[in-house]
Amino acid sequence: MNQTFALFGFSATLLEIVSFVLAVLTVWLNIRQRHWAWLFAILSSATYAAVFVQARLYGDAGLQGVFIAVSLWGWYQWLYGGSGHAGVAISTLGPRGRLLALLAWLAGFVLLSAFLRRYTDTDVPYIDGFLTAGSLLGQFLLSRKKLENWHVWIVVDVLYVGLYLHKNLMLTALLYGLFVVLAMAGLRAWRKAGQPDPLPA
Repeated sequence: MNQTFALFGFSATLLEIVSFVLAVLTVWLNIRQRHWAWLFAILSSATYAAVFVQARLYGDAGLQGVFIAVSLWGWYQWLYGGSGHAGVAISTLGPRGRLLALLAWLAGFVLLSAFLRRYTDTDVPYIDGFLTAGSLLGQFLLSRKKLENWHVWIVVDVLYVGLYLHKNLMLTALLYGLFVVLAMAGLRAWRKAGQPDPLPA
């Protein structure tokens, strides 16, 4: 799985290519609100964890384990987490919820970047910690079908493109560029599908 291939002019391992395909399927199914997205999310997280360990992106590698756990919870939420054990519906955060989300992102950044700087040999502890914390927030909001998950993913994915270019993970950088476009499409699709009224966090 570590053998390198040339794909679209990029150098990539078979493991990275498999992860790429699984991740694209995950986001496409998320946009369409198909609960099977969570299965592909679990598979993609498992394969990407190995990719990130090889690149010494330990925050991202550890994040994949958390993503697997959150994906199991999110799968349940989409099927049974709403009222009357129906699936959750699209909604938006209220002002308090948005503030709490930003504070959670900031707290996660401080804790994760300090941990990565002290206990790992990563050369990018701050951006890795910032994006790891943002990804956790985005995944939590996605699990509850909060419209703002797409805003978080747009910001995170744009910054991830730069990080993966720096790490010479060209196919993954291309993937996250595609994720930016898909997140914008997801935001538009969910707005159209839900037209939600603001709800308390």
